[in-house]
Amino acid sequence: MSEGGFRPTGAGGPGPEPRPPTAEASPTNGPEDHAEGGAGPAPEPERGEDEDSHVRDNEESDSEVGEVGAIREPVDAGASVADDVSLAALATQRDEYLDALRRLQADFENYKKRVLKQQTEHLERAAEALVVKLLPILDALDLAVAHAGDSPEAKVVAPIASSLIDVLEKEGLERIDPKGQPFDPNQHDAVMHEPQGANGGSEEHEGGGGEPQVSDVMRAGYRWKGRVLRPAMVKVKG
Repeated sequence: MSEGGFRPTGAGGPGPEPRPPTAEASPTNGPEDHAEGGAGPAPEPERGEDEDSHVRDNEESDSEVGEVGAIREPVDAGASVADDVSLAALATQRDEYLDALRRLQADFENYKKRVLKQQTEHLERAAEALVVKLLPILDALDLAVAHAGDSPEAKVVAPIASSLIDVLEKEGLERIDPKGQPFDPNQHDAVMHEPQGANGGSEEHEGGGGEPQVSDVMRAGYRWKGRVLRPAMVKVKG
């Protein structure tokens, strides 16, 4: 090849060297221009693996959303039934606790009443024991008043005996003095018996039907709060 760009072409001598065709750049070159210019169609840009993974994730998400939407209604219904069962169990447990509390409260109230009753009975028994110890003193005062008669000593002993009896009666002591009343074996202790009509038949059946009567009281009896502490020692006629 010479410097002028010619080369020999056989016997005809040298001629101009052909240049390769070139495609001029154009802003509107399309596929046809590239074809004419000797280049193939422009390749489309390839998608990367991340973009494919993103597309697959979107498709899977859409599928899962569809499945969740399909089973949402049965799941909600099951949850509602479970809530109702739980509320019923809680209500049952609440009722059981309330019943147990009421029983416990009733038992405690009964316990308080029982303890109060026991304490009251204990105090009454203690007072009763004290009164029983005072009965011999009351008997001595009765004998002193009976034997004193109209003596000056009677004016001293009688007020003392009366004051002591008044104090004890205010606390619940009752004197049993059944002279002239029908005989009651629950409150009277008969130590002597006088046949009916022993005074010459002048007295008829007092109380009718020959019912025994208390003709004399040998020793007074006493009751404490309605209970007999000591029966009266009496003489019965009839």
